[in-house]
Amino acid sequence: MTTGTQTAQPGATVAVRALTKRFGSRTALDRVGFELRSGEVAAIIGPNGAGKTTLLSIIAGVLDPTEGEVARPSGTGRFGWVPQEPALYSKLSVAENLRLFARLERVSDPEQAVDAMLAQTGLTDRAGEEVGRLSGGNQQRVNIAIGLLSEPPALLLDEPSASLDPRQRERLWEFIAGLAERGTTILFSTHNVAEAERYASRVLVLGDGELLFTGTPAELERAVHTEDRTPGDFETAFVRFLHDRGH
Repeated sequence: MTTGTQTAQPGATVAVRALTKRFGSRTALDRVGFELRSGEVAAIIGPNGAGKTTLLSIIAGVLDPTEGEVARPSGTGRFGWVPQEPALYSKLSVAENLRLFARLERVSDPEQAVDAMLAQTGLTDRAGEEVGRLSGGNQQRVNIAIGLLSEPPALLLDEPSASLDPRQRERLWEFIAGLAERGTTILFSTHNVAEAERYASRVLVLGDGELLFTGTPAELERAVHTEDRTPGDFETAFVRFLHDRGH
């Protein structure tokens, strides 16, 4: 089976084909496959150890798959990658961090890209501030700005709101929704099932490295047949879905 990154079929921004990842004798991902289109917002949910971060890391190009491939539109660069732990330099300013990563990404016009990202993320007035002095929400904005420097067709986020308070989370998701409206494909992992239901148009359920379900939150609820479940209770439906499948 082929490995690496290939060209996606017309209409698909992200195409994941039979991805498998083994660490020694342990299979972290087992033939996972799906496609995402322009402007789609999808959430990866599942228990701890399900393979969510591994899947995102392979799609981002940080890890190599054991088997399978990730395809993207012809002529585009790597996908934007926002890991859970920000890789920021706390003593550098916001603008200095962005310039550094723009050069590492070999962006053709680093200064133009930095100015564009400062404006797009609402950080222009914070450009000269040390990153270490920013709030958690603004640090996450810098982290996302770095992921967007090369204007990628898709942005991958691992637990993007995990360390944010409710107000910061709301602002973050407003910003991400704006990216999707402009055509950026969004794929994020989360342990917050309610967050997945609220912000994702599609959920991908992983369990022990297998893709157990892909569809809308409402479709997942309909897939669970139980008399003790309150209609519209997505979290209960999700837990029951995993239980019914031995997870």
